[in-house]
Amino acid sequence: MVRQTMKAGRMRNAGMAVCTVLILLTGVMNVMAIEEAPYKVLKADDIFELRDYEPHILAETIVDGDLEGAGNKAFRRLFNYISGDNRQRSKMPMTAPVSQESSGEKIAMTAPVGQQSAQGKWAVSFMMPPSFTMETLPIPDDQRITLRQVPARRIAAVRYSGFWSEEKYLLYKGKLDAWIQGNNYTAVGEPVWARYNPPFTLWFLRRNEILIPVSQ
Repeated sequence: MVRQTMKAGRMRNAGMAVCTVLILLTGVMNVMAIEEAPYKVLKADDIFELRDYEPHILAETIVDGDLEGAGNKAFRRLFNYISGDNRQRSKMPMTAPVSQESSGEKIAMTAPVGQQSAQGKWAVSFMMPPSFTMETLPIPDDQRITLRQVPARRIAAVRYSGFWSEEKYLLYKGKLDAWIQGNNYTAVGEPVWARYNPPFTLWFLRRNEILIPVSQ
């Protein structure tokens, strides 16, 4: 009887410890992800949405690597920038999502049309708070970080949770492609892999999205 009571007590303590860790991690995530890119939902369909995004500014850096490793590689570089690694030594709040898209050299339209591989490079970006403009944003100390104005866009989105893996990315990108086609939209830009949580977030608490610019 005493052994059973002690065992039950240990199980309760272990459960409380797990709950405490989850609460602490959730609290950290809420602090780090204060704002999101503003948008208006035009259509909601299960895990899919059609959205209108307002203009916003990205702090962006280009990194080598595969789909899964590139975001983690760039995260610290961008986080250092918003944490004060800039000429004004200003700190900015963490925003969501952290976006990732294929990157390659931009070439003017000529004849014939050529197609160039991205060679495993990725453009990883943080969305800047809407209170900033291109004129008021601090200038990054790291020359590998650039600031880019993004115009208003209509976006088709699919949302999912879980690990940051290429397998899941391709799975949900295929579902989003089919949804876009089934709703008679036309993709007019490259897919963006958007992540709303820092790298240490537990996999089942992560919010992941794939965003594709569309027209109708």
